[in-house]
Amino acid sequence: MSPFHFTFRSVLNPHHHRHVSRRTFVDTTINWVRDRGLDHVVERERNLRPIINIKNLIKSEPSKSLPISLLTKSRHSLMIPTRPVEFVRQYPSIFEEFLPAGIAAVQPHVRLTPQVLDIDANEQLVYQSVTYTHQAADRLFKLLMLVRSNKLPLNLIELFKWDLGLPQDYVDTIVPEFPDYFKIVVGKYGQPELEMVCWSDELATSVMEKKAKQGYVKGMPLAFPVQFSRGFEMDKKMKKWIDEWQKLPYVSPYENAAHLSSQSDESDKWAVAVLHELLHILVPKKTDRENVLALGEYLGIRSRFKRALLHHPGILYVSSKIRTYTVVLREGYKRGAIIENHPLMDIRNQYIHLMNAVKEDGKTISSKEKKKKKGIEDSKGEDVEEDDDDNEEAMEGELCDSSDAEVEHDNVDSEDDEEEDEDDDEEESMTSVRMNDANTRGRRARKSNFDVMTPSRNAGRRGSSGQRRAWKSDNTERGRSGGQYPGRSGNEVSAETSRRTQADVRHNVHQNSRETSNRSRSRGSSSPDKKNYV
Repeated sequence: MSPFHFTFRSVLNPHHHRHVSRRTFVDTTINWVRDRGLDHVVERERNLRPIINIKNLIKSEPSKSLPISLLTKSRHSLMIPTRPVEFVRQYPSIFEEFLPAGIAAVQPHVRLTPQVLDIDANEQLVYQSVTYTHQAADRLFKLLMLVRSNKLPLNLIELFKWDLGLPQDYVDTIVPEFPDYFKIVVGKYGQPELEMVCWSDELATSVMEKKAKQGYVKGMPLAFPVQFSRGFEMDKKMKKWIDEWQKLPYVSPYENAAHLSSQSDESDKWAVAVLHELLHILVPKKTDRENVLALGEYLGIRSRFKRALLHHPGILYVSSKIRTYTVVLREGYKRGAIIENHPLMDIRNQYIHLMNAVKEDGKTISSKEKKKKKGIEDSKGEDVEEDDDDNEEAMEGELCDSSDAEVEHDNVDSEDDEEEDEDDDEEESMTSVRMNDANTRGRRARKSNFDVMTPSRNAGRRGSSGQRRAWKSDNTERGRSGGQYPGRSGNEVSAETSRRTQADVRHNVHQNSRETSNRSRSRGSSSPDKKNYV
């Protein structure tokens, strides 16, 4: 029997038998490989949401400012990752810290800069446009259509509000404007819920079905676009299973799939279709993994969503950046840039650009230019990057069980890390230079002594050359050490050098005299032989 297909017979009715296909996922290890482009998409929005939350809170105040102590009390609801005082001072191009009426005893307050107020004005124009309002209502309506009961608690919608691109007061603005779409009802546990008024066949068409266009028949196989990270390795069993899985009939995410067994491959493909459509509805084509699992918990298919995220890395990428898990739709991005751009994404990019700018002499400049000018690094961002790398292994264990798959990530070096490496290399090279200098001095000393002590006909000349070498070595060492030996004055060095030179000269003269006497004795002993020879 093939390891990829096996079925069992279930008798639900004495007069009816049906085959229910089982889940046939191969028993193999999935090596997750980090996608740097998609990781950058997630990481560049670090701290964007808390900044927007603080901005909206400041705008709601009559004085358009608030004390920093109030931010401390609302830190968790505003999603501020660090101390509010440090967080506000980290972005001087967005927040201004001041003392009301110039009294030092008053608590410091914070207000918005003119630059961020200009971006906020453009953002409000986007929210007030008719096109945006209709698109936001359609996205919210399609989210309700994905739910079997066609209604969702408001606290669950709150999790997707940022990614759906809904304004803060969507309950008071968008919901009443579309009475044929929505209505607010009281849920089972007394919580307010948003319910769909009527079904729309036009909106109940998935992106996959729209791409198939003409010739598509309900229940036909549709293959999801698949793209793996660079360096991803897949064995033959895994590839064969994916090919067979893609050939399964496509079940629309807006269709009731209660007839599918929760352990079947068909159900797995339907769960992927739901997540695929959900991420297409969202403006940034990504969302937190906890949001996905919370929706799955409400639908009763949390385990299916978790398996879909685990077994289909070529369709759904999970990034572990910014101390959380983020589910990214691979199809929505190309080379790290979103394909379907939205006016709201343009506004958020403006906020991100302003976040990365700093103020100097009243002018807003890029943070990179400031680093180049001052020659310093952003230590805070570097610490956060290191924290991300340190926490990855712990977070990977939360993503999946070790029995299901093995999550592996490549190490990504940030610009700060590269700069640190360069500094370390430079320091090591300087150390090696100093060591080489010390070794060279030792070799020079040994060579000079060898030249002086070896008897030769040119010993006299060598003495003068050795003297010149000694002076040259001393001058070189003084030049290398800045004119003086470390820890000794120039006069001491000159006196010691002079003593060494005089000692060398005396030693050379003594050696020359000994050579001369030896030669004379050798001549005297060899003269009779010469005469006899002649």
